[in-house]
Amino acid sequence: MNKTFKIAFSIKNTYRVNTILYSLKQIPLIKRILPQELYRDPDLKLVGNIISGIWEFIKAFLGKFLFFLLMVTAPLLLYETGEKREIFLHIFVLLTLIGAWLNTYIFNPTKDKYYALILLGMDAREYALVTYSYEMLKIVAGYLVFGLSFGINCGLLAWQCLLLPFAVAGMKLGVVAYSLWNYERTEIAVSENQVGAKEWIIIALLLAAAYGLPFLGAVIPETVSVGLMVCGILAGLLSLKKVWRFQEYRDVYQQLLTQYIGQVEDAKRAAKRQSENVIRIDKGQGSSRKGFEYLNEIFIRRHQKILWKSSIRIAEICLGVVCVVVLGIWFMPEYKEIVNRLVLTKLPYFVFIMYFVNRGTGFTNVLFMNCDHSLLTYSFYKRPECILRLFRIRLWEIMKVNLLPAAVIGAGLALLLYQSGGTEEPMNYAILIVSILCVSMFFSVHYLTIYYLLQPYNAGTEIKSGTYRIVVTGTYFFCYYLMRLEMSALAFGLGTVIFCAAYCLIACVLVYKLAPKTFRLRA
Repeated sequence: MNKTFKIAFSIKNTYRVNTILYSLKQIPLIKRILPQELYRDPDLKLVGNIISGIWEFIKAFLGKFLFFLLMVTAPLLLYETGEKREIFLHIFVLLTLIGAWLNTYIFNPTKDKYYALILLGMDAREYALVTYSYEMLKIVAGYLVFGLSFGINCGLLAWQCLLLPFAVAGMKLGVVAYSLWNYERTEIAVSENQVGAKEWIIIALLLAAAYGLPFLGAVIPETVSVGLMVCGILAGLLSLKKVWRFQEYRDVYQQLLTQYIGQVEDAKRAAKRQSENVIRIDKGQGSSRKGFEYLNEIFIRRHQKILWKSSIRIAEICLGVVCVVVLGIWFMPEYKEIVNRLVLTKLPYFVFIMYFVNRGTGFTNVLFMNCDHSLLTYSFYKRPECILRLFRIRLWEIMKVNLLPAAVIGAGLALLLYQSGGTEEPMNYAILIVSILCVSMFFSVHYLTIYYLLQPYNAGTEIKSGTYRIVVTGTYFFCYYLMRLEMSALAFGLGTVIFCAAYCLIACVLVYKLAPKTFRLRA
């Protein structure tokens, strides 16, 4: 058992460490420092193992902390009546029932299980028992620590808090034992990721009962909740025998992992088919353009459905929202002052809105899947003058896609400002429209630029660039931070115009200088 645990943990840890090292190698400023023999360097492996250990610790405890904080104790602030301790146990028991079905671990096919059982041929029973025991220990440890701290803070007795982790483990063991018994009866292994319609209905009802019943003043009595936890612990103890003596783990994992690999391949094929289905080939319509202009025109024409459909839909939704707000302030004039103030002082909020509205990532994904992943194999396609020329052509196309909803939002804000009482500075009307258009242009330039400079996709259209993920995540937090700014519409508008112009200039220079080296297929 000890040897099996060491090998299983080593496989999982090696996979994680190599992923960490690969991600570090993708960061431009760091990859120059890292040696060529990256994966054989003992010092870097030590750093990777330290990061992996920290991540394992975080997985063991952070999830439980967030569960108690956000899912159990935070909702208690919403209930004005009822005893806090009783509601705590009510929510905990019902959520634990859901978690027991959705997270069994044994019936969750993962890559490390595929490597260990299919590629290395390890003993399936020993592997299952060892790794499952390790997961149960992490669950008990995490729930014990935070169950005591959050439970006592909410009025639970110490002995009740001690029941929490063992109740969770017991219910999970009970579900696993039932699933193993069901396999013996049907010889069908069901992945925990394959949740059917009936299961989703039951989960929805349990969630509604967990958070909805306390509003109605109806909760599971404290004694009943404690009784259910004790029953869960007893069910777990009775299930140990089944889990321990089950002999067909090899067959179970063979089914689950075969299905898992098949589902991954099916998902790739489905994504390819979906991409192909949106291509519209019009043989009767030609083009008088040549070179890259011809290539881009044919590409846009064939992908109009996927490129413009979402943009038009978003524009329609935005127009609908504007109309509803205009009608609202027409029939309820007392809200005019509030709307007027929000439009003039909360313009930075619309950067965050435009972040979600823009179609930059979708545009670049379609570019790669249906065009660049083939053309990047040709050397002429990566010449600086060709890259910059096609970059400008594509930038104009993505700007047109993004400007449609941006124009609706900008004009809508100007209309709302006028309908809600207007402004003493007529320039504010133009600023509202221009600033939203500039923000839209920024996102168009930004996503196309990082696509050319960081080209994140491999030949299988999978994102393999850690730097790309960091930049995209950083963009989100930057836009989120801007919501905290308190600026006048005029100041914000002038700032966006200047920033957008500077960013476009810098982006074109960077693409021309660096894209010939960075715009390539990833391994």
